Amino acid sequence: MNLLVMENFIAIFMVGALINLSDINTIENKLNSKKEELNLHGEIKWTKVTDNYLDKYIEMIKLFFEFIRNGKIKVRIMFAQNAFVSDGLTKEQTDNEYTILYYYFLKDSFGLRFSNNNPYKNKVNFSFYLDDLPCSEEQKNILKKSLFRYNNELRQNNTEIIEIVEIDSKKHVIQQCMDIVLGSINFKLNDFDKLKDEITGKKSKRTKAKEKLYKVINKNIREIKSGFNIGITTGINGDQTNYWKHSYRHWNFISSYSHYDETLTKRGSKKATKK
Repeated sequence: MNLLVMENFIAIFMVGALINLSDINTIENKLNSKKEELNLHGEIKWTKVTDNYLDKYIEMIKLFFEFIRNGKIKVRIMFAQNAFVSDGLTKEQTDNEYTILYYYFLKDSFGLRFSNNNPYKNKVNFSFYLDDLPCSEEQKNILKKSLFRYNNELRQNNTEIIEIVEIDSKKHVIQQCMDIVLGSINFKLNDFDKLKDEITGKKSKRTKAKEKLYKVINKNIREIKSGFNIGITTGINGDQTNYWKHSYRHWNFISSYSHYDETLTKRGSKKATKK
């Protein structure tokens, strides 16, 4: 899982992928083979997307979405907007804001509690592999303890979190592909696709390349989820088990203890500038 913290209107993004243990080696081997075929050496990531590498990144992301489309990978993206300002938080809650968001993302975004459709015969175990946790060792331990406590609820359905470890995304191609998808969503929701050079008034080649890659990613998402809306929480069609069943979902996280501040939105910011 990756976390991007941006000083912008949509400030926090998280992404996660869920894969069956029996499929992970096959998926990694195919993605790494594609990287080698395309001469993409080292880590692939959104910040490296340029016009020269665009076609190669498009091929990589199309292969990644094949696994999502075929149900081999489930992807969840969560984002939180600055315009929703939290109310009445204690100092401890403020200090642990990102850890708390991680907890809810890992606990709820994949619908783990709906994962076992035959608890009397099967047991479902989960291992969490977390990338680049932006917090202290103490906060990491609090997060892990909180997730293991969640097992008290999961075990009622013969489901359990058995392992939580940290990894380096530079060594894992699946995490790298997730970074590209997440980067594209951040790019679009924060209007980075509209950035223009102050002198020429035109978009740079890099911005144009990223915009083209975003459109490919958006097209692939819409093939999986017709009517998909990038900026809102993906619907469940009246069935809570779809939190688990859906292969791709977005979650616009809004705390119950928050208020909406229009001045922190794009439109509100423009109004304030005009006064």
